[in-house]
Amino acid sequence: MKDTIRWTIDIPLSAQNKKDINKAARLIQQGATVAFPTETVYGLGADATNENAVANIFQAKGRPQDNPLIAHVATKEQLMQLVQDVPDYVGTLIDTFSPGPITYVLPSNGVCAVNVTAGLSTIGVRIPDHPVAYQLLLQADRPIAAPSANLSGKPSPTLAQHVWNDLAGRMDGLLDGGPTGVGVESTVVDCTGTLPMILRPGGVTKEQLEQVIGEVKQDPALQHSKEQPRSPGMKYKHYSPEVPLWLIHGSAEEIQQLIIQEQEKGKRIGVLASEQTAAKLNAPIIYSLGSNMSEIAKALYHQLRSFSSEAFDLIICEAFCEEGLGKAVMNRLRKAASEYMDLNK
Repeated sequence: MKDTIRWTIDIPLSAQNKKDINKAARLIQQGATVAFPTETVYGLGADATNENAVANIFQAKGRPQDNPLIAHVATKEQLMQLVQDVPDYVGTLIDTFSPGPITYVLPSNGVCAVNVTAGLSTIGVRIPDHPVAYQLLLQADRPIAAPSANLSGKPSPTLAQHVWNDLAGRMDGLLDGGPTGVGVESTVVDCTGTLPMILRPGGVTKEQLEQVIGEVKQDPALQHSKEQPRSPGMKYKHYSPEVPLWLIHGSAEEIQQLIIQEQEKGKRIGVLASEQTAAKLNAPIIYSLGSNMSEIAKALYHQLRSFSSEAFDLIICEAFCEEGLGKAVMNRLRKAASEYMDLNK
């Protein structure tokens, strides 16, 4: 077990905060692992150029070795130092959406360690939009590989306490910068072709991308690919709460009938739904995720973590419209769900 250091960081950053972030950056330089906030979720970071340091990430999370990591950098210039054969449209995307919740998959030039890319010829790189992440990257002065800072398979962390609950004693440091913003991970875009292709929906939507550069493809095997993943989140089951989750497409009345049906079997039911649907339901525990998709995305992982196996036997979750940010929310919920039901069929 490691003696994990936890620093409380305020926004805006104070002089003491910057000193603490510098201590965390020195840990990164020494090959240690440090969790830090981004605008999407908390990441567990290590020096992306140090194969042994990167191996510590996989060990801490219990993450499969063939699941590649994202390298985080502070600037466009630093991003370009890790890749090669960059199409012209990538510069436009970076100038428009970065820093921000978008990851670019490009041919690696070999600067990052081979276990960052899981042996692939490509690497995912992004520029996070968070003052703590930015300061850490500046002070470390190297790319930082960082998947979500949770035990592999569990819901991603949007609070420092989520990270602490999962990884205290498994990592060297934690920069507690408060709650994250977007709530779901970055959009991953394959930029190795003539047209960009979304490999994982996230905080930047397909519609937003197309407004800037025109046609954007979406990987048809996004949810069901059995091939080796080219980006994080493509192959393994993720985001799972402690108890089974049923994802339900149907009206509030149909969902209510299902709740009653399962309660009659003696099951302790928890419900996740939009504010509008939650108001029409009757169950002992109903968590409203919010009234719009931005609120739902931000609340999703926190609420998934709130269900313990001691108190619940089943989570019934409303399915949402797969438009805009809803594509990212439903992508995560499908991976979290043990069963999907369309009550309209």
